[in-house]
Amino acid sequence: MARYSGAVAASGAATARGLGEGSRIPKVKDGLFRGLIVFCVAVSVATLVAVVAVAFVEGQGRLDMDLVRNVPSTLNRATSGMSTAIVGSLMLMGGVVLTVMPLGVSAALYLEEYADGDKWWNRIIELNIQNLAAVPSIVFGILGLAFIVRGPLSLGPVVYAGSLTLSLMVLPTVILAAREAIRAVPPSLRQASMGLGATKWQTIWHQVLPSAVPGIITGGILALSRAIGETAPLLLVGATTFVVANPDGYFEGRYTAIPVLVYQWFARAQADFRVLAAAGIIVLMVVLLAMNSGAIWLRDRYTRD
Repeated sequence: MARYSGAVAASGAATARGLGEGSRIPKVKDGLFRGLIVFCVAVSVATLVAVVAVAFVEGQGRLDMDLVRNVPSTLNRATSGMSTAIVGSLMLMGGVVLTVMPLGVSAALYLEEYADGDKWWNRIIELNIQNLAAVPSIVFGILGLAFIVRGPLSLGPVVYAGSLTLSLMVLPTVILAAREAIRAVPPSLRQASMGLGATKWQTIWHQVLPSAVPGIITGGILALSRAIGETAPLLLVGATTFVVANPDGYFEGRYTAIPVLVYQWFARAQADFRVLAAAGIIVLMVVLLAMNSGAIWLRDRYTRD
């Protein structure tokens, strides 16, 4: 017995020495990888801070209530505002949320809970979702112009046409995030629920979805963060650059958005419009942070529950 214990101790010591001698290279690689990550994060943060600082310095002269309350004007640039663009962006994002979240979550539930991965049509759906996540936004703008503004739907250049186009653009992001959130729910939770007599749909509705809500909301945050800053698709589907009245609804009236108005201001040669554009960038970031803060609060609340 003593001989056996001594052999085990000797083999353990030899193994420890071998691991200690051969662990230098992995440690070096790990340090280099961490350094690269920190460097990339630092460059990204520094770039963002620089852009915000430059925009704030150039636009601080117009960061007042007139910018938020007044409508755009090409004549009286000292009091020109962007109230119609703010309302248009909020309406667009509301339409995106109401459209993309039910579609994205439903598609994720089907692919994770019901779809047979061996079927060819399910493999095609998954392949298309992954490919669409990398398609440039201008392509979705062309698609929206051809099939939503004109073509089969023929909604015209209205707010919901822009919301539907942006929804198509961010739908793959929502589906992928929702699938990961649903996949992260422990299988034991499903088995316990069905073992107590619940049906599959009751298990999904009462157990799986509530557990996956934080991850689903995270996907929604990412989707809104991308959609609110898009300009090219909105220009193609009818968002005008100069609107002095709020739209009458989602299916009637002209509209604009903050990125479209900022683009129009930057395209002008006068210095006053450059100041307005810089101030508009700050307003866009404030609106984005406010929306994301609300979504993060909802996610944290459901996480605690």
